Amino acid sequence: MVDVAPDRSATLVHVGVVRSDPRDPIESRLATIAAGLRAVLDEHRPSVVAVERVFAQQNMHTVMGTAQASGVALLVAGERGLPAATHTPTEVKAAITGYGAADKRQVQAMVARILRLDEVPRPADAADALALALCHAWRGDAAGAASGPLTPAQRAWADAERLARG
Repeated sequence: MVDVAPDRSATLVHVGVVRSDPRDPIESRLATIAAGLRAVLDEHRPSVVAVERVFAQQNMHTVMGTAQASGVALLVAGERGLPAATHTPTEVKAAITGYGAADKRQVQAMVARILRLDEVPRPADAADALALALCHAWRGDAAGAASGPLTPAQRAWADAERLARG
């Protein structure tokens, strides 16, 4: 979680990663994630939740896990009456580094620099979550909707959603 001022300067509020035992059944793993997210939202009371939007990946196992965890985060936000926004990894990378194909180390280094941290947040998932929060704060509004012109990834997603609705 981050606080972002109108001048785009940011301050770290909280960072953590909810882990579940990979040997547990999926329903137990998702329940663990939901409980962890509820605890953080109840403690810190954010005004919006930003979640990774799975756009396209080669590894189906990774896509499914990310999509399921994202769905849980959206559900928990909805339970709390919080607006939620989704951003693709490419959008996040572009917002944080200026380059949509940046590697993890570049994103992590920029997150540390933006938040004036002495070291890169660990584990890597923590830095990813902070990058997502910063991306949303810089690209979105308090109601959870993106502001300004759409990125190519956002346009492609919007077009795909329109086609799906028929």
